[in-house]
Amino acid sequence: MIGEEKTHPADLGNLYQRMSQEVMDSYDEFLELELEDADSLISHETGEGHHSTLDRRLYFRELLRLQAELVKLQDWVQFTKEKVVIVFEGRDSAGKGGVIKRITQRLNPRVVRVAALPAPNDRERTQWYFQRYVSHLPAGGEIVLFDRSWYNRAGVEHVMGFCTDEEYEEFFRSAPEFERMLVRSGIRLLKYWFSISDGEQHSRFLSRIHDPLKQWKFSPMDLQSRVRWEAYTKAKEVMLERTHIEEAPWWVVQAVDKKRARLNCISHILESLPYTEVERPEVILPERTRHPDYVRHPIPEAMYVPERY
Repeated sequence: MIGEEKTHPADLGNLYQRMSQEVMDSYDEFLELELEDADSLISHETGEGHHSTLDRRLYFRELLRLQAELVKLQDWVQFTKEKVVIVFEGRDSAGKGGVIKRITQRLNPRVVRVAALPAPNDRERTQWYFQRYVSHLPAGGEIVLFDRSWYNRAGVEHVMGFCTDEEYEEFFRSAPEFERMLVRSGIRLLKYWFSISDGEQHSRFLSRIHDPLKQWKFSPMDLQSRVRWEAYTKAKEVMLERTHIEEAPWWVVQAVDKKRARLNCISHILESLPYTEVERPEVILPERTRHPDYVRHPIPEAMYVPERY
């Protein structure tokens, strides 16, 4: 509702035109994300890698529908002061970042935030292992998405020799109790493992190597993850077995097909949380206050960003 006074037909036409443009801009965001995820020419030429068989129109339609539900989830978390933690784990290039982008794309970053911690510094290495993660846990009315988490110790740290055998075993003694403590404190905890095949990771790594827009994603650790594929497989199997607890079970996302993985994961998140639609108060746009002595002073041309487009 815009207000009680009559609106001129020309103003309504301008309003509808602006709303249509906003919708088109929204679609452009989708296209930009899809172009970013597009396979490189290398993978197309070699025939390697998986190409989604999901109809693009169905994918976009479902993604928009699920994102609308995520907005309702966000409103419910804010209204009820719920605390939600979602852990995303998986091999390098498994698609964790892609699904996180689609989750956060239309949400309020003050409510839904991403925790992607770098390697621990010298001071953090002397702390209780879980300490640096605790500071990122949500307050009431917040959702935190961990793009990798405390499970680094069960994966990369163990495989690469960054922790001792005793530290590794202590992790498995502590992690289930740590997570039970989080749940008892009122945090809703979801844990996802994104699973891809050897060949699919190989194809995605080639894409990163040869695509200038993706090369920043590649690290020396990624190279080692290829060399040590089998060691990572064993580490994953041990991790899932020893930390799959009733209070915080693991959920495995088949992620060879990126688009299906995103839809399946978001859908499961929504199904796992008992959110309801929160009624919003009606918004009425107030009239602008006008003063007869108001003057809008010009801004010097030198202060403007050059209009190159």
